[in-house]
Amino acid sequence: MTHSFVLHIPDAELAPEPLAPEQIVSGTPEVTGKVVWESDDGRQVRGIWQITPGIVTDTEADELFVVISGSATIEVEGGATLRVGPGDMAVLREGDRTTWTVHETLRKAYAINL
Repeated sequence: MTHSFVLHIPDAELAPEPLAPEQIVSGTPEVTGKVVWESDDGRQVRGIWQITPGIVTDTEADELFVVISGSATIEVEGGATLRVGPGDMAVLREGDRTTWTVHETLRKAYAINL
């Protein structure tokens, strides 16, 4: 177990996390991220994730996230359309098929349960 810690999200250094080509619908979005904590069994992950403008598809994990900067519209197949920006908290259900339209480079802090 990691000791308690604090991390200033806006300045955190992130590493490239390339998208699969079939996920990109439009534009040239680039994803970066950093796992800051993971449970011993790997079932809980906490981190920071960022994506530049464009349109991408994804299949979601059980995730709670808070947007730090930027904005996006997330269309959930057969469900809601979520508009997110700084200060917004969102919850995605495992298995949700989504289309993300990223308007401004979006950075979020997340907690995923696998």
